[in-house]
Amino acid sequence: MDAIKQNSRAWDKKVEEGSVYTKAVSKEVIERSRAGDWEITVTTGKPVPRSWFPDSLAGLKILCLASGGGQQGPVLAAAGADVTVVDTSAKQLEQDEFVAKRDGLNLKTLQCSMTDLSAFNTEEFDLIVHPVANVFVEDVRQVWTEASRVLKNKGTLISGFTNPLLFIFDDEEDIKGNLVVSNKVPGSSLDNLSDNERANYIELGNTIEFFHTLEDQIQGQIDAGLMITGLYEDDFGGRRPLDEYIKCFVATKAVKLNG
Repeated sequence: MDAIKQNSRAWDKKVEEGSVYTKAVSKEVIERSRAGDWEITVTTGKPVPRSWFPDSLAGLKILCLASGGGQQGPVLAAAGADVTVVDTSAKQLEQDEFVAKRDGLNLKTLQCSMTDLSAFNTEEFDLIVHPVANVFVEDVRQVWTEASRVLKNKGTLISGFTNPLLFIFDDEEDIKGNLVVSNKVPGSSLDNLSDNERANYIELGNTIEFFHTLEDQIQGQIDAGLMITGLYEDDFGGRRPLDEYIKCFVATKAVKLNG
């Protein structure tokens, strides 16, 4: 099973179904962003602090990593940045291309995996924005290694990821409002399925999710040469039972320091 190809197809399907994470920002949002009134998220709802960004984005080279969907990239481009959006889903990238054409934005797209940024030069970008997405790749440390490679010295990586605590609970029971522990971390959404269940899961076009440890998420960034300088948490906005007990998403700001 090629998880990257499966997830690419699955996200194409999500675009067709109108998932919230595939809906491009409006023309009004772009107009406000051009006027300096902009914000983005890398988790579910809480905006990234403006203090995590430079005072001006004008001319800044930004990589929106695994960030298709016409959301973060167009906003940052409207704020003046030179933006490149990469994603494995062609239809997600089409959302960014739609906004760029509609609103005349300086934005480029490239279909590739977040684990292979060989299309880009070493130290090419000033800033990387990476919303919750590394759940869809098996080797999260490769994401950090590649991000660090293409980031300029003293450049910033802003990332969102899932608290692994979320993954230990059974999804179907969670939907019913029950917190039932059934999964191990690290692991994946295929682990507890029989061969037939797994084949059906794939046939239905579901995403394959990988459950990463906090050590791989945070120490993985540090091992890749990045220094964590900021962190906050976010939740589902009251839509999931766990919101009553803990926030299930983490955002970090990390700075690349050579030597």
